[in-house]
Amino acid sequence: VQVVESGGGLVQPGGSLRLSCAASGFTFEDYAMTWVRQAPGKGLEWVSAISGNGEKIWSPESMKGRFTISRDNAKNTLYLQMNSLKSEDTAVYYCNARFNFNTYWGQGTQVTVSS
Repeated sequence: VQVVESGGGLVQPGGSLRLSCAASGFTFEDYAMTWVRQAPGKGLEWVSAISGNGEKIWSPESMKGRFTISRDNAKNTLYLQMNSLKSEDTAVYYCNARFNFNTYWGQGTQVTVSS
C-alpha cells in the first residue's frame, strides 16, 4: 500500500497550488479520502474530505471557497486545488485513505506561503 503526496512548494501570498495524492495497493474507489494539514507547532487540522465515488464532499467553513478537493478514480489520485493562499496556510499537507477499519497515510508534502 502506498499513499504519496506531491505538488507542495513555496508560493507567494495570493498564489495557487494543486496538491496530488497518488494511491496504490488498495481499491481506491472504495476509500473515502481526506486532506489534513499540520502547521508548525500546531496539531492536525482537517481540510476537506470526499467520498469514494466523489459525489459527497465535506469541508469546514474555514476551508470553503479557497480549497477544492477532487478525485480521479481512473487514475487512483486525489487532488487539492488551493487558491488565494495565505501565510497561515503554511503547513505539511497529508492525505488519508479510510474504509471500514483500514486507514492509510502519506508522508506529507510541505506548502510554504511566503513572499
